[in-house]
Amino acid sequence: MLLIKNVQVYSPEYIGEKDVLIVNEKISLIEDNIEKFSEKIKVIDGKDKILTPGLIDNHVHITGGGGEGSFKTRVPEITLSKLIEGGITTAIGLMGTDSTTRSVENLVAKAKALKEEGVSVYVHTGAYSYPSPTLTGEVKKDITFLEEIIGVKIALSDHRSSSLSEDELAHLASDARIAGMLSGKAGIVVAHMGDGEDGLGIVNRVLEKTEIPIRTIRPTHVNRKKELLMESFEYAKKGGIIDLTCGMSDELSPRKVIKQAKEKGVPLENITISSDGYGSFSDYDEYGNLLRIGVSSVKDLLLELTKMAKEENFDLQEALMFFTTNVAKALSLYPKKGIIKESSDADLLMLNKDIELVSVISKGKLMMNDSKIIVKGTYE
Repeated sequence: MLLIKNVQVYSPEYIGEKDVLIVNEKISLIEDNIEKFSEKIKVIDGKDKILTPGLIDNHVHITGGGGEGSFKTRVPEITLSKLIEGGITTAIGLMGTDSTTRSVENLVAKAKALKEEGVSVYVHTGAYSYPSPTLTGEVKKDITFLEEIIGVKIALSDHRSSSLSEDELAHLASDARIAGMLSGKAGIVVAHMGDGEDGLGIVNRVLEKTEIPIRTIRPTHVNRKKELLMESFEYAKKGGIIDLTCGMSDELSPRKVIKQAKEKGVPLENITISSDGYGSFSDYDEYGNLLRIGVSSVKDLLLELTKMAKEENFDLQEALMFFTTNVAKALSLYPKKGIIKESSDADLLMLNKDIELVSVISKGKLMMNDSKIIVKGTYE
């Protein structure tokens, strides 16, 4: 059991100075004062500290991305400590361009490994390509029967995509939605958006021609260029959920984009932020030749939160929603995840007043304390 004393709690809504008692993996009590009633309770002093929900990163290449510049550019698998350093207590893993040397089996196995090591992990089946690579042979069965799988990924408007038709996208979205209904999961299609001129065109056409709910298809990387971003704002105004990626140019950074969204009346609850961590970023010339390749960091998520609060003057409770509550609700994980509330999972971050990470608690276990990682992955 853990007892955090005298800490400023952002649930993400600010609820004042509280004591928080953790029993096993759950938040048991939140009170103004909780006395230590057993020697088995470890007490953490939260004086002058801030307690927030753990960050939920809904786009992490846990088995590594890349590979577009030959075998040497395959990014290695993520390790537990990288997630902890980034304040990430829940990660959503997925594949990217490479579903040839990587597999859904590998993805699910890595998710299980990270769960055993102490964080919460879910994954999406599929990849850039269509038909979608799966573990069971069907997207619908993957989502329905495999505990970790909550949706499917596809690439659109990208030179690396399979250029699937409207009917194929509609079929994929229908399968994901039905599987989600059968299994009590999100049942979504995560749509990697590229630089193609069609933008969200195919998504909008499918939604216009079918009865598929708009929240079934989730465009991500929508802040990669202005034209796509403006389309995405309209998508969110209609009720769709859009995902912003960290590490873009300063003008298109999530913190700057959210300010624009507020000015344009976009419902902020329909916006999430993710890192694209351990995926590769790449640039190509007009002939499709690779010019540059690099690797994204999961630390960018926490960095973005810090910059929102310190550079853009967001109130912390407003900034937190894009990394916690919004994501948990979008993935049908709320109120288990994304909030500090009695009976919710004990996934918590303790920050100092400069929004610097001090401690991480994941599934009720202290993983980082006094800015030092105390639990590492098996082979770290």
